[in-house]
Amino acid sequence: MQDNPEPTETILILGGTRDAADLAKELVAAKPKARIITSLAGRTREPTPLAGEVRTGGFGGVQGLARYLTDTGVTCLIDATHPFARQISANAIEAAKITGVLLDIRTRKPWKKQPGDNWIEVETLEQARDAIPPRARALLALGSQHIGLFATRDDVHFVVRMIDPPEQPLDLPDHALVFGRPGDTAAVETMLLIAHTITHIICRNSGGMAAYAKIEAARQLRLPVIIVSRRD
Repeated sequence: MQDNPEPTETILILGGTRDAADLAKELVAAKPKARIITSLAGRTREPTPLAGEVRTGGFGGVQGLARYLTDTGVTCLIDATHPFARQISANAIEAAKITGVLLDIRTRKPWKKQPGDNWIEVETLEQARDAIPPRARALLALGSQHIGLFATRDDVHFVVRMIDPPEQPLDLPDHALVFGRPGDTAAVETMLLIAHTITHIICRNSGGMAAYAKIEAARQLRLPVIIVSRRD
């Protein structure tokens, strides 16, 4: 009985996005002799199943990532993280320099404003919070780690979409929770916006198609989108 052969290459994908999941599936199919590993931050309790191997949790900064690349024999590092995940992207650049591992950056391009879009473009989440008018009903389409920033707006009703129920009650004075991933179509997102009488959407310009349906729905309903621009 032969031992399993050593992989021809080991690819580490910094993931957590639908693009990263699609990439892992493609690589597993295209490179059957390669070892494909996707790294997740671990914020979602039950992430969508991924092709290949999965590791969860942080690396411990630049040095920790560099050590993992060396110890695991990674031959190619692919950054397919969220465009606003700036720290891990910066760490990937430095770790690749330290180890000499090939770095492939797959940053999604930002969305472009289309005719009919009503965007209020800001540079920070703090500016987004301050741009919400009083008595608005706002959909917070942000990661759970950013929700607390909006707690000072007790004059706004927030609808918060989350994949997992929060471990602790949210600090938001007036809010409703919606559980699940973003809808795949504008029709699905439109139903959500109408059901909750949403007047504004708060989001970041993350690009890609996975979360674009809400932008299309807002366009159709002529709703303003307070959107945090990227600093690429």
